[in-house]
Amino acid sequence: MLSFFLIIGMILRAKLKFLQKIFLPASVIGGFIGLILGPIVLGNHAILPLPKEWINTYALLPGILIVPVVAAVPLGMKFKSWKRKKGATINKNNSKPSSHVLRNIAVMTGVLFIISQGQNFLGVFMNWLYKITGFTTDAYPTFGIEVGGGFSGGHGTAGVLGSLLESMNQPYWETAQGITVTTATFGIIGGILIGVFIINMGARKKYTKFLDSPGDFPEEMKKGYQSDVEKQDLFGKETTLSSSIDTLAFHLAFVLGGSGLAYGLLQIIKYYNVPIISDVPIWAYAIIVMYLVWWIVCGLGLSWIIDDKITSKISSMFTDFAVVAAIASMPVQAVLSYFTPILIMMIIIGAFTVFGTYWLSKKFFQDYWIEKSVAILGTSSGVFITGLLLLKMADPEFKSPVLNEFSIGYSINSVVAFIVYPFLFGLLINNGLFQGILIPTTLIIIGAILIFIGKPKKLNNVKSRGALYD
Repeated sequence: MLSFFLIIGMILRAKLKFLQKIFLPASVIGGFIGLILGPIVLGNHAILPLPKEWINTYALLPGILIVPVVAAVPLGMKFKSWKRKKGATINKNNSKPSSHVLRNIAVMTGVLFIISQGQNFLGVFMNWLYKITGFTTDAYPTFGIEVGGGFSGGHGTAGVLGSLLESMNQPYWETAQGITVTTATFGIIGGILIGVFIINMGARKKYTKFLDSPGDFPEEMKKGYQSDVEKQDLFGKETTLSSSIDTLAFHLAFVLGGSGLAYGLLQIIKYYNVPIISDVPIWAYAIIVMYLVWWIVCGLGLSWIIDDKITSKISSMFTDFAVVAAIASMPVQAVLSYFTPILIMMIIIGAFTVFGTYWLSKKFFQDYWIEKSVAILGTSSGVFITGLLLLKMADPEFKSPVLNEFSIGYSINSVVAFIVYPFLFGLLINNGLFQGILIPTTLIIIGAILIFIGKPKKLNNVKSRGALYD
């Protein structure tokens, strides 16, 4: 049924104009079709009378599928080989990136830290504010983190938060997972609409380098498919031959094998009841194990065997199924009971995200600041693909260096977020809101330090930077 929902979502996205305008992913559309037509919303009158066992399985799937999604993150990252080919020499001019590039990456990472952890800070702070004012009396300890998780992590993070809380034996894990799905949906729609507005505004004011005036976006980008065979992208490189093993099968085995090692490691740690780390969720072990495995592969000079484009597609495939499952099984009644406080949080944190992203980008990026601002806005209100989508609208052929800086900054921010979540939740549950808020506060300070280190000594004013794009 999940596959059916995905296909229906893809068809609706291709046919309905209003879905094309907000660039809503097929997995989100399909998930809501399953939710609305199923027994969770319609009860005994459901058009799709899905068995309760199926819905329970759907609720568990995001926490399972997120493991290979996270395990694929390190693949493709650059590690030095332990071997040096005979006769190889080091090109001193090209062995290191320029200081200008490193500064830009530092600022990009710093801004992403401030926005994503600022969202968590505000979520925790507003939870505390709700409690002391009596606005909500039944808010659980981690309530509020779902907004930052949904905005900066997207629908896939619902599985991360849900599995983490489930592993910590918190009874509200399904509610938190459902709320994260809700905030992610609001975030991705709002982020795209506001991002398009900023791009068009930047084009009118001549702040954009690659757009002379506000314009329409390609039809294939709106519809979600490419019918021109000549323009269809390649899936990836065949690093293995089918006479031995199919390339896709090998890459899938590599990702799932790393996930299996993570499960094995966790079982050993739980068997010996190792304090603290035995409570760390499985996906955290997956990313640690895969970093180690990938480091060994690169050290042996075998990095050519893995094509990061294929592993990215595998990760995206699991994410699509995780998203449609999370939405189709969303506990609507439980989510609605928190709707008003969550709505207020989304408005306040959304405003912080939009204005914070715009101001920080304009203030601290010396070049391509409007392109960088929409990329950061997209990933801070949806997922990496949302940021990539908005960047492609502002820079259709990716002629600027923004994509490289943005990708590296996003990767660093994502890894930090995965590491932080278990500690953040542990503090919130066991020590309360005030100790829990220390983690996002610390990362915000680190983000500010990165910006201070990376910013150019002399920044031109906005008008002069706009003139450069004429």
